[in-house]
Amino acid sequence: MKITLSVIKADIGGYVGHSESHPDILNLARDSLQKAKDSGLLVDFHVTKCGDDAQLIMTHKRGIDNKEIHKLAWDTFISGTELAKKLKLYGAGQDLLSDAFSGNVKGMGPGVAEMEIEERISEPIIIFMADKTSSGAWNMPLYKMFADPFNTIGLVIAPNMHKGFSFEAHDVKEHTKVTFNTPEDIYDLLVFIGAPSRYAVKAVYSRDTGDIAAVSSTQRLSLIAGRYVGKDDPVCVVRAQGAFPAVGEVLEPFTKPTLVEGWMRGSHHGPLMPVSVEDSTPSRFDGPPRVIALGFQLAQGTLIGPRDMFADKSFDETRRQANLAADYMRSHGPFEPHRLPLEEMEYTTMPQVMERVKGRFQPLEE
Repeated sequence: MKITLSVIKADIGGYVGHSESHPDILNLARDSLQKAKDSGLLVDFHVTKCGDDAQLIMTHKRGIDNKEIHKLAWDTFISGTELAKKLKLYGAGQDLLSDAFSGNVKGMGPGVAEMEIEERISEPIIIFMADKTSSGAWNMPLYKMFADPFNTIGLVIAPNMHKGFSFEAHDVKEHTKVTFNTPEDIYDLLVFIGAPSRYAVKAVYSRDTGDIAAVSSTQRLSLIAGRYVGKDDPVCVVRAQGAFPAVGEVLEPFTKPTLVEGWMRGSHHGPLMPVSVEDSTPSRFDGPPRVIALGFQLAQGTLIGPRDMFADKSFDETRRQANLAADYMRSHGPFEPHRLPLEEMEYTTMPQVMERVKGRFQPLEE
């Protein structure tokens, strides 16, 4: 029996500012998904939040890109937006870039990560959800999980992982994709995914079985809307154990608070801090960027869990380092590398400023 796991998220209103999700919004989402489960549309679901993003985790038997599943998510976000407006939450409905559902939420604002799988004898799944960052934030962690033997010893000593993995990378600006096989294509792969503002890892597959190992959301809101409308706040689903990295190998990349783009007004670099769901409340300069990890066991589509994987004292040092890195990056103020480079500012105030001052530029004397 094939099961589809769909993770669809959206920022439909912040409480207070961009720092948190209001409990009434999450309860509304739970009620909506419970009705869908009772009707047989869903097998199971879990609603959570990361910062000001509502996260819908759903299992069903309808495959990826299913119109009914996507409409369920869209209608839930629309109802949540109406409530957010009544509560006067900040940025109500900011991730919803259209007024009418067109059959699929892709390109309409919400972030989407879906995979259809045949459940194994034991099916551990880790779902990562981030706030105040963009889709490229998963590039380094996914590389470390599936291609770096210093992180994942299974690549060396597990026979069913020794053939490596295939990485599907998307050019988020040109809307093209390319696949690299590791280990032989590692250097080529890194040329592209080492530029996370342009290239994002969409999916990872086992070269031994061909099975999907991981999938992420690659939506870039500013590229869809043509202007600054908020952070992308991506999600990522990773299968663990067996022919895939162990749970500990999946979590290990987050022991270093890597610098990611996003943070305040989506215009800065900051450290990605692994936190519990309870602590996913970015408020210091609207940050620093946060990531949560929920672990489930799938059983005929039932979500056994979750376990809050980053609610672990072993990540305390990582969080301390993230705060130190945040101090250092903040000390740069409006200067790079804290602020994003100019080409990434094209969707904020840069066009208006350039229009205002362009007449003051004079040619250099030869």
